Amino acid sequence: MNNKILAIAAGITLATASCGNSGKTTAETETAETTPAQELIARLDSTVTSGKFFFGHHDDTAYGYDWQYVDGNSDVKRVTGEYPGLMSWDLGMIELDSANNLDGVPFSFMASEIIKQNGRGGINAVSWHPRNPASGGDSWDVSASPLHLLAQDSALSATMDSWIGKTADFISSLKDAEGNPVPVIFRPWHENSGTWFWWGTGNSTPEEYIDLWKRTRRIFDEKGVNNVVWAYSPDKDLTPEQYFSTYPGDEYVDILGTDIYHFNGKEGVEQYKDRIKAQLSYVTEEAKKRGKIAAFTETGLEGLEMSDWYTNVLLPSIGGLDIAYVCVWRNARNEDKAGHFYVPYPGHPAEADFKAFHDKSNAIFVK
Repeated sequence: MNNKILAIAAGITLATASCGNSGKTTAETETAETTPAQELIARLDSTVTSGKFFFGHHDDTAYGYDWQYVDGNSDVKRVTGEYPGLMSWDLGMIELDSANNLDGVPFSFMASEIIKQNGRGGINAVSWHPRNPASGGDSWDVSASPLHLLAQDSALSATMDSWIGKTADFISSLKDAEGNPVPVIFRPWHENSGTWFWWGTGNSTPEEYIDLWKRTRRIFDEKGVNNVVWAYSPDKDLTPEQYFSTYPGDEYVDILGTDIYHFNGKEGVEQYKDRIKAQLSYVTEEAKKRGKIAAFTETGLEGLEMSDWYTNVLLPSIGGLDIAYVCVWRNARNEDKAGHFYVPYPGHPAEADFKAFHDKSNAIFVK
């Protein structure tokens, strides 16, 4: 365990934060109490030290292969008897004051489930697919490049600040029954190394992306949000130089992650394993050097056409890598999006393999 995290675990605040409108970054004053975010960082670091990792699933209790909004339900739980150790959620559409996110999940439901997951000893991660503030389209609309315009367009800049502020307000509102803030991992502006998001490569320069990240941190810090662990997660096939070309800096990031999916079934196994070995290996090493946490922030094989994917593909691919968690994507209802699922449901051919992954690996699930 590195000195910074040892200090956090001992109750000394050494986290850094951007300060107000000055744009400067400085060490926080030492205090006698840790923040919820620092407590989660120490817990994640302890998990890595123990050789374990949290297993995560997106929108786990919201819906599944053949159900939606059934209290206490979960495809992971139906197969393994336990919930995933990490649940992932998305804030897309909160910027427009919508009651539901981009996949129809009510934000009120999401908040309740985040609190429940925290109460059962699990952790939560939050991503954000905001609309394109320049075109009005979704996150995948690259017909306009807002980050090229922010510096000279005051109205657009004000909109961006307002949208970020709404995410900060939602996250800071997450409190348990005693009124304590619930810590969450926040993974904004993810997969920026790809071209498919309006904040991604080709739609922003590295400098513009880094400025967006710092803008996000500044607004959260000005609002006094202390329950956020910040995760940086570019996509696949990057050299270390490419990975860090848009890195905001150690003072702005707590988790170094990466998103790598498995494509093409059996034919794509070796490519998937090679991608993990090539990228996640140096990500974990850099995390150690920088006093950060490493994580496999998004992955999976859509439709699980391989019945042994969890034990014979995923597990050996991450073996020996010091990661705090691995998160697979969602199980959409089959009638809404056929074949779009990443964990098996009861009766699926991969059910036994996933149960074996639960029983025999070092993956953390919760009751």
